[in-house]
Formats: sequence, C-alpha cells, structure tokens
Amino acid sequence: MRKIAAILLACLPAAALAAPAKPALTPAQRAATHAMFEHVINTPTVIGRHNVPGMAQFVADQFTAAGFPAADVHVMPYHTGSATTGEDDTAALIVRWRAAGTPKSRPIMLMGHMDVVEAKREDSTTDPFVLTEKDGYYYGRGTIDMKDGIVGITQAMINLKAAGFKPKRDIVVLFTGDEETNGIGANNGASQWLPLLGHPEYGLNADGGGGGFNPDGTNAGFTMQTAEKTFAGYTLTVRNRGGHSSKPRKDNAIFSLAHALDRIEAYRFTPMQSETTRAYFSAREKMEKGPLGDAMRAWLAKPDDGAAADAVEASESEVGLTRTRCVPTRLFAGHADNALPQLATAMINCRIFPGTDPNAIQAELTRVVADPEVVVSRNDNYVSSISSPLRPDVTGAYTRAVQTLHPGMAVFPEMSTGASDARPFRVAGIPVYGTNGGWVVVPIDFRAHGKDERLPVESLYDNVVHWQLMLTDLAGK
Repeated sequence: MRKIAAILLACLPAAALAAPAKPALTPAQRAATHAMFEHVINTPTVIGRHNVPGMAQFVADQFTAAGFPAADVHVMPYHTGSATTGEDDTAALIVRWRAAGTPKSRPIMLMGHMDVVEAKREDSTTDPFVLTEKDGYYYGRGTIDMKDGIVGITQAMINLKAAGFKPKRDIVVLFTGDEETNGIGANNGASQWLPLLGHPEYGLNADGGGGGFNPDGTNAGFTMQTAEKTFAGYTLTVRNRGGHSSKPRKDNAIFSLAHALDRIEAYRFTPMQSETTRAYFSAREKMEKGPLGDAMRAWLAKPDDGAAADAVEASESEVGLTRTRCVPTRLFAGHADNALPQLATAMINCRIFPGTDPNAIQAELTRVVADPEVVVSRNDNYVSSISSPLRPDVTGAYTRAVQTLHPGMAVFPEMSTGASDARPFRVAGIPVYGTNGGWVVVPIDFRAHGKDERLPVESLYDNVVHWQLMLTDLAGK
C-alpha cells in the first residue's frame, strides 16, 4: 500500500545530469532486472486467481539459480480464507543468506508482498497485467505497489552474491502473499515462522519509503516509514420498532443514524505528535514556505493547537498525519419502501494514531454520538500499532543510500496513514522500517491501486542499486 514520489530522467535539471556518475547496474544486470520485473508484472497475483504460489516459486528459483542453497529457500503455502471463495490459495517466500562466520548480531529481515490489487483492462490505458514501456515509464499493476521492491531486493542480493559480498550477519527475506487482503502471511511471520526467520533484530520493508522530485525537477524528499496508523472498523447500529411509513414518528432509525454521523463529521480527535511525526514535520516545514509551512511551524511550536493541526490537514498531502481520523464508508438501512426502518447501520473506518487503543476509540465514538439508541461496536480485534524507534544505524544507512543516488535529497521519517505487513512485527517487538529506494513524480505518479499504475524506468534500476548500498552498509560491518 506504499506511495512514493519523483520524476522522469528526461526532466532532471541540467545540473543533475552534469553531476559525477552515480553507482549503476551493468548492462547484464539491467537485462536480468528487466526480465524478472516483466515476469512478475505479467503474473496477475490477485486474490482468487491462485497465481501467488507460482510467483513465489519463480522468485525462489532466481535465488537458487544464483547459488543460494536450496535448503535456505522456502516456499510456504498457507490459507487465508474459505475454500469456497478462492481466498485460501497463496504462499510466502522465506530466504536466508547466512553470515560468513559467526554472526555477532541477529538477522536483518527484508520484507515485501507479492500480491496486488485487482485491475480491469477496460479501466486502463494499457493491459495492467502486461508490462508496457512507454514515455520513460513502466506501466502495469504492481509496478509501484510493490513488485519493484520484490525485484529490487532479489536482484540486489543476487548481484552482491555474484560480486563476492559476504554478510557479517544473516539476511532473511520474507515475501508474503496476502498483504492487500487478509495479512495472514505477516501474522504467521511474526509468530510461527519466527524461528525460520532467525528471530530478526529488525526489518527493512520495501512496502514503504521512497521519494523523488516535483514536476519542476526540484527535490520532493525521500521518506523512511517508521510508523503506521492502526486500522480499525466500527459499526453504528440503530434499531427501531418500525411501522407504516404513512404514520411517521419522531423516533426514526435513519434520522438517528444520520444525526450520529453528523456529530462524527464535526468531531476532531485530539492532535498528537510522536518522535516520527515531529521529525517529519520538522523537515517538511523547511520545504513549505507558504501558509502550509506556517501551519506546520505553529503546530510544532504548540502541539495542542487544534486550529494549526486542522490547517495542516487541509492539505491533501498531509491528511491523517496529525491525529486519529474516522470516516463512514458504508451505509445500510430499511427493509421496504413503505415501512419505517427497523434497522440502520453505518460502517466507520478509523485510522488510529500509533499507541492509541482501538477500544479507547470505541468509547470516544460512543461519547461523540451521545445517543443511547446508537450502539457503537467493533468489527475486528486489531491491537494498537507501535512506532519503530529512529535507529541511527538504519536511518544513517538509508540516508547515505538515497543521497549517493540523489545528492542533496532531503530524507526524513514518516508515519503512513495506511497499513502494511510491518504492523504485526512491530506489535511483536521487532521494529520495521520502510526503506525502499524507488522514485516517481510527485504527485502525478501516485497511482497505486488506481488507473495506469506506473514507475519511471530508471527508478527500477536505481532501486536495485539502493538495496545493494543498504545491505552492504548494514550487513557488511
């Protein structure tokens, strides 16, 4: 569910084109990267199509062909739903690159997911499940979310092994098969598969991070994802004795539900700051010189300034970053055109600030609704997400890799408003960092889950180099 940012190579300013040569892949490595990317994009790993196990085996074969021992490469079939819905046929891939000698630290885990969201041919300019290159872009479902990360990690490890790199600690890979739907693979990884993963010290998630350039060629910055909001669903339920619609009464289930939704729309949860979001806004305010920057500076100076936080969230790019947000996503009411409704319900989707208990949000929504006829219930049992600490070794390695490829680029942490496979690991006490190196043009390439998903061609190859730099830095010392 990653959203990254940047620009076409052809649009880079002349100064960037004249800069010293940056690390790059050889022609043979570019060809191998392209071939792998084409194969995985052309494999529609959508729920119900049963293609994830095949992709997992394909990627596994790339590792074994490169000399990784077959005993350390594991395709892990697992079930995620009912056999009648076709949701139970998926797989994960676990690969372990063992340290040369006795490791002094626990493994580094590299994460990503192989499944993608459905895309219809009639909704797209090109076939979303056929990799298409045009206008300096690769088009196809998963080019950004997130098969570029799968290929980036895999090809980087293959290149490093071929070059004779010997890690001083184990590197383990976990590619799951249902991040876009049920998240069972990540839950398994954070529990029953932990021994196979070597109980990693921390994870680096390709489903987070990235950055790039504005349309005018200026730096938009790169982010490292160190936190994400908790996903939680709630239902508002109103029941009524009903009756004939020709005899309306003041008590009406739909009216009661509508009034409750009005109160939720008007309500603002208390603004909150964390180590991650404070660092994020401290960097962002230096890049924003107008009213948005003023609002950021005011809120940083006074964290309980609700008006300043509201002004920050008035920007679409910053929505959801200052507090918990809840929004209705589904409605149901009534049973006949000529009857007073006996039941009215609304689904409320909340993205909760890390560290806040979803049960506390249920209680707060109940207070906001302020109507005993409206019952607020939980739809899931998710626990609170936990932020990862800003480790100097990881933040340093990510910053060095980004700035090696993009000199002068700002790098700062971020909190995602969405959810990823990182959540169960963070809850289990294993910090995870979104550290992908892909780049796009901000905001015109924010197309994950949407029409004409695409990735700048050079971003694919830069990302392989990015992962090589990260792994050499963190596993070579």
